[in-house]
Amino acid sequence: MRLEGSCHCGAVRFSAQAYAPVPYLRCYCSICRKTAGAGFAINLGAEAASLAVKGAEAITVFHAIVDGEQSPAERRFCSRCGSALWVWDPRWPELLHPFASAIDTPLPAAPEAVHIMLGSKPNWVRVDNAGTEAGHQSYPPESLEQWHRRHGLFDDEP
Repeated sequence: MRLEGSCHCGAVRFSAQAYAPVPYLRCYCSICRKTAGAGFAINLGAEAASLAVKGAEAITVFHAIVDGEQSPAERRFCSRCGSALWVWDPRWPELLHPFASAIDTPLPAAPEAVHIMLGSKPNWVRVDNAGTEAGHQSYPPESLEQWHRRHGLFDDEP
């Protein structure tokens, strides 16, 4: 699925081919919460080689500190309005993880949500799942690709 995205002020526009376009994985880690400005953030799975950007001069990069060390993962933001755009990590150079909040293309509805990094969730953040959806203290055992394949939602179109 081709994703089109942008920042809030419109200085940055981007597109990428998503293999995992369903916004189901809710991350409550402090990095996602604080950089995305919400109780949780949702990342999608896309092919890094397919990324096309307009307004790249307005993008800034942030490297989070994880366990006392700078993470190699690059979080891209609009330097003008602060919108979180995507995450790219050189350890998995073929992958790109756009923030669902930056996507303008209508996304497929998720048949379920999976809540991750609940061990980092502050007490004021409500997990709205009524105990019916999967929750994990850290990362789940199933990848974005595996979840999409299990639900018949994996997009392997080039």
